[in-house]
Amino acid sequence: MTSVKEQEAIRKLMVFLQEWDSAHKVARSRILDNFIESNDGKTEPELELEFSQGASLFLARLTAWLRMSYMYSTCLDKLLKSIGIFLSAASGRRYLIEFLEIGGVLILLEMLGLNHLKEEDKRESVKLLQLVADAGRKYKELICESYGVRSLTEFLATSNSAEAQEDVQVLLESLGRSNPKYQNQVYKGLIAVLPCTSPRAQQLALQTLGGMQDVVGEVPSVLVEPVLGVLCSVHLEVQYEAIQLLKALMAHEVRPALLKGLVALLTPRRKKAFTFCDETTKGPTALRLREPVLVYIQQAAAAKAIGVLAKESAEVAEELIQLKVVHGLMVAVGNLDHVASQRHASISLEYFVHTFPFVEECVKKALGHTLFQHFMDSPEMWYTKMDPVQAEELASNIVDIPGDMARMQSRGEQE
Repeated sequence: MTSVKEQEAIRKLMVFLQEWDSAHKVARSRILDNFIESNDGKTEPELELEFSQGASLFLARLTAWLRMSYMYSTCLDKLLKSIGIFLSAASGRRYLIEFLEIGGVLILLEMLGLNHLKEEDKRESVKLLQLVADAGRKYKELICESYGVRSLTEFLATSNSAEAQEDVQVLLESLGRSNPKYQNQVYKGLIAVLPCTSPRAQQLALQTLGGMQDVVGEVPSVLVEPVLGVLCSVHLEVQYEAIQLLKALMAHEVRPALLKGLVALLTPRRKKAFTFCDETTKGPTALRLREPVLVYIQQAAAAKAIGVLAKESAEVAEELIQLKVVHGLMVAVGNLDHVASQRHASISLEYFVHTFPFVEECVKKALGHTLFQHFMDSPEMWYTKMDPVQAEELASNIVDIPGDMARMQSRGEQE
């Protein structure tokens, strides 16, 4: 037999549940406010004590209302936060299982694709999915099996909330680790984000891809084009993360393809006229950068990346020389239409000249004594004194270093 105290507690619980069942939106919103304020951070035993061992009865009502109302944005933020109290409760694994049994993961993922929902509500959905992923490998697999990677990467690429995008990044990073069955799916999903129009999404995707290199094993060749493509971003933080990823990829089989692609970017085909990338862009002030300008931005970033990669590894530097990087850098230095291309190409060219004696000889011969001396005296500024004739000579240079020369030891190794 139950004690009088226990009976009173059960009676209060039943009254509370009846109040919830009969309440409308405003009253339920108030109940959720009180629940969140009183129970945030509680453990499973504390929640059971609060609800007279019937906390699951209230959770069942919350999840049932979520299933019925998530399409209509009814108190979603408070509802999701309340469910989060149960899912985050220490020793509360049974609450998680109860939530999953009603299709909780599918609901949360579907919410991410509903255009009419608020970004704040979608962010709360991501937080709940993170709680599910934190429960272990089989729960990560459940999210991935529910087409979670696609839903999350699409939301990352389209979200207008930097905070929500950061939460998605954390979740994708979690799904990509200790989840061998689906880690490649996560990796490829992040690659699919790179061509999107959100610089923040590109930056976060590049960061996450870089962090996954130690677990992903063989890198798919499909990565090459998107990574090189983001080098045309006008956002320096995106370019920085792309170069960091390129550094990490030098230890993988895609290295030759990446180096070949970088060198090719140094010599873009010349355009006869400037054309807009997208004439359907909304608003008269929202016209995108003209295509040749983006090509030159990509050229400058490639020149910068080549210098970084060459300085990291003498072996990489020699491979670049075999790919005719010296010719490409000189072409970029001669691009009077884009100062950044000239600056980064000149700095990278300086490294090759100082490191490889045969490169110095070839460049000196191509530039002539006077121009070469200007280059050696001030590699970061010499191009500003270049006249159009000299620039054209550089842009049309035919420097060609034989492959066997490229395999020779660098100046430092010889000494």
